[in-house]
Amino acid sequence: MTTQKRGLLLVNLGSPVSPLTKDVRAYLQEFLSDQHVVTLPKWFWQPLLRGIILPMRSWRSATFYQHMWRKDGSPLVIYTQKMQEKVQKRLPNWDVRYAMTYGQPDIGETLHDMQNAGDDQIVVLPLFPQYTQSTHGGIIQQVRDSGVKVAFIRHFYQQPQYVKILAKQVDASYQKGDYDAVVFSYHGIPSAMVKHGDPYLKECRETTAAVTKLLKLPHDKVSMAFQSKFGPAPWLKPYLKNTLMQLAAMGKRNVLIVTPSFVEDCLETIEENDVQNYQTFRASGGQVFDAVPPMNASDDFCDFLATISAEELSDVGGRTSEN
Repeated sequence: MTTQKRGLLLVNLGSPVSPLTKDVRAYLQEFLSDQHVVTLPKWFWQPLLRGIILPMRSWRSATFYQHMWRKDGSPLVIYTQKMQEKVQKRLPNWDVRYAMTYGQPDIGETLHDMQNAGDDQIVVLPLFPQYTQSTHGGIIQQVRDSGVKVAFIRHFYQQPQYVKILAKQVDASYQKGDYDAVVFSYHGIPSAMVKHGDPYLKECRETTAAVTKLLKLPHDKVSMAFQSKFGPAPWLKPYLKNTLMQLAAMGKRNVLIVTPSFVEDCLETIEENDVQNYQTFRASGGQVFDAVPPMNASDDFCDFLATISAEELSDVGGRTSEN
């Protein structure tokens, strides 16, 4: 009797291969050309993207990447690699790999490599706790295009183990300062996506509520906001920058930021929050602006990733198949 070989593919967003403007431009072009991210018609969006947005945005984004880039590369890629290595040790009989929605390693190519290596049952686990079309849509499409049958973990924000890890991190950070407010800041998405049925807002609210229930700090200090707005269309509100200015105006000058939608340090946590939003808060009269570190391949988080992956295949061959 042949023993089935199990595989796990961890999927993250991706990163430019370097912080040089040409590489950032190539990455942004692939990312912003995905119609799961920008839903405007191609005939309208592509001339705008190539003629105005990329020429203006690429060099500016490159300066941000240069500021956060490490000697060993992009923090997002480094932490994803560490997750893969740690989860592989926790699942020694599995074939654990990682891929990126944009850039390398490619999702479809990696799935075919896993299949050719003899992986009979493969779990695809996007490293995004809450589901949204703008992150998961492209992953699902690439998995389907590959033709490889997988078990797909749609989200994990509701998993008790994940909620406990996040609550533990928030409590640990809160003990280090005298904070007036704790803001759960999620990556924003266009409001139109929610109006068309995207569950992201609901899942963000449920994440905040579930974690808050476990927190030892005063629950009335907790609020929610959304960051990383792009383009002129309305996105989910309140915007983090506006929230920070309002908090400072109300005399709440010591703030702790929690970023549940980012499981690793990346451009949004290192550059957007630690630099841009910090400067906004300080300019508005704020004093202390601290952030709860993301999971960043912590042992607890890697234990969790291994556990939910194993549970996915033990549940009668996986809960959700994508072809």
